[in-house]
Amino acid sequence: MIRRKTWRRLGICTLLGFIFSWVISCSPGSAPSGKGEIEFWTMQLQPQFTEYFNKLIANFEAENTGVKVRWVDVPWSAMESKILTAVSAKTAPDVANLNPDFASQLASRNAWLNLDTKVPQAVRQQYLPNIWKASTLSDQSFGLPWYLTTRVTIYNQDLFKAAGVSKPPATYAELAQVAQQIKEKTGKYAFFATLVPEDSAEVLESMVQMGVQLVDANGEAAFNTPAGKAAFQYWVDLYQKKLLPQEVLTQGHRRAVELYQAGETAVLATGAEFMATIEKNAPAIAQVSAAAPQITGETGKKNVAVMNLVIPRDTPNPDDALKFALFVTNDQNQLAFAKAANVLPSTVQAVQEYQSQIASNPKVSPVEQARVISASQLTSAEVLVPAMKDLNKLQKAIYENLQAAMLGEKTVDKAVGDAALAWNQR
Repeated sequence: MIRRKTWRRLGICTLLGFIFSWVISCSPGSAPSGKGEIEFWTMQLQPQFTEYFNKLIANFEAENTGVKVRWVDVPWSAMESKILTAVSAKTAPDVANLNPDFASQLASRNAWLNLDTKVPQAVRQQYLPNIWKASTLSDQSFGLPWYLTTRVTIYNQDLFKAAGVSKPPATYAELAQVAQQIKEKTGKYAFFATLVPEDSAEVLESMVQMGVQLVDANGEAAFNTPAGKAAFQYWVDLYQKKLLPQEVLTQGHRRAVELYQAGETAVLATGAEFMATIEKNAPAIAQVSAAAPQITGETGKKNVAVMNLVIPRDTPNPDDALKFALFVTNDQNQLAFAKAANVLPSTVQAVQEYQSQIASNPKVSPVEQARVISASQLTSAEVLVPAMKDLNKLQKAIYENLQAAMLGEKTVDKAVGDAALAWNQR
């Protein structure tokens, strides 16, 4: 999984409630690790990174005599259901690769090892402070930061030229203008941003970038404000002016990639690693593509997406599991994986070395250009929607009511009010 993947799936709340209300005695295809063995789950990293992880594991085992690592690579689409079942059945892997949004749902149920009691402050300070905070809930750390991506703007220079657009948009206000111009001149859409509640949080993040506070210190809705209504109105206007494909209501971020690769949209907001994917899947589009910094709002805030490693609280091997997780995420190994996967590391030292290496690289290919831009954003980027309990319900309340406003079923004022009420009454 080296892509902006979808980090929430349909029915996750129902599945969580079901699993944690029943005692499950077994989990197909999984068994507790024995003494001296660590089971390590990743998400869809085979076969592309098989060689990397085999070498990584061999190095760890050589340094830790008597400890063996069993690596299990799980399909992206199956990870959430499998980890939920395994955690409930107490057959979870000793170390698992998740993301803070999903992992926080289980952290609220005390599923993960509290790293504040296990990782010394000196070690914690080796990670970027804002990134470490992404894996905290109620002031408790539940995950180790691993690799990162900051969104970049990939754009089709031919479509821009045909529409008379001289430069990529830097703000959402500029994006609306570009969308109008491209539609009028070419008949195509500027971009695709999904409003499917269980999919990408890009629109939710855009609200934060526009200056909207989502929840207050007590966890209550804080977006029923002029800023919140303006953000709703922004997306409603784009949709009702037919500047967004109708499919934004029914299809996820994958559709955004498909449309861009087909030359049907002019802008794709995604991770820098997708530039290489475009080169492979749509070489003609890649030849006319360039990268620019991510689009933001009045706040100037930029997002970073985090992947982390978590350790189940019930692991029989907490010390070895933590030792392995720290090994995977140390400076040297983070830097090596970042270069192999075209992502970003999350430790201070590895970031500095990574930025130094790409700055000295004379290559100016689209992939390298995207990498440079992505890395340059890292020091100021932040997790725009921090981990919180029931975050998926917040996105659902906002997206469903925003959809209703787009379809003319509600006014913007009512949609915002109903979304706030749904969240507060969850």
